[in-house]
Amino acid sequence: MYKDEHIEKLKSITAFIHQHGAVAGIQLAHAGRKASCAVPQSGGKQLKVNQEGWTTVAPSAIAFYPEDDSPQSLDAEGIKKVINDFKAATERALTIGYKVIEIHAAHGYLIHQFLSPLSNQRIDNYGGSFENRIHLLLEVVKEVQTVWPKSLPLFVRISSTDWAEGGWNIEEAVKLSVILKQQGVDLIDCSSGGLVPHAKIPLAPGYQVAFAERIKKEAGILTGAVGLITDSTQAENILISGQADLILIARASLRDPYFALHAASTLEEDIAWPLQYQRAKI
Repeated sequence: MYKDEHIEKLKSITAFIHQHGAVAGIQLAHAGRKASCAVPQSGGKQLKVNQEGWTTVAPSAIAFYPEDDSPQSLDAEGIKKVINDFKAATERALTIGYKVIEIHAAHGYLIHQFLSPLSNQRIDNYGGSFENRIHLLLEVVKEVQTVWPKSLPLFVRISSTDWAEGGWNIEEAVKLSVILKQQGVDLIDCSSGGLVPHAKIPLAPGYQVAFAERIKKEAGILTGAVGLITDSTQAENILISGQADLILIARASLRDPYFALHAASTLEEDIAWPLQYQRAKI
């Protein structure tokens, strides 16, 4: 189902983790129309230009919230700059020492805005058809690959559905994943939502796992499962059942900074603790 090279990259990263205790990975993202906002603890609302904000950009001049200022529709020069900026960010990440790159094309950020017909109403070769709407992402991936070593994993995070009528959907996500596999992407991080505020998301434990499973089986590419996966047994069952190849933990690790160590203990896995923590080992 998979190219051996993709699995070997993940195995090499796993070996690195076992040897060094951690590996550094980074998401590269452009917020598009969702930029120029206050920090969450200050409400997260859009900052106007006269509030130390800036004019945001998007595929089309459609605001996220009705009360937001409309973003500026990117022209050809602006799109080229976005692509070059992703390349430059990749070069910096490589120089710093990151071992995994994830291009963030989900959650209503700029690349996702191009993917979805709800936010992309362009009439050029970046809008309209499925092939046109995925154009920017494919160009970003191609440019990133000119500097990112083939020996290191390249992930892409997508929203598998917009959870909104007329928006991006799982069928398109599968089609895109097939193309990304052909282009050399190693793993699809399968999230969802974030494009429009009126999305109806059926939150429940592991509510996005089915997307990872479908993309894994139908596109034949490694997938990562994410979203309300909160304990080690739940995560292990997803892997054992073959629904995904990787579990991505975020909020659970914020609540418990030692999530990985506690998970290893629960699953009776013998892992190396940092020397400084040996006296606190469970």
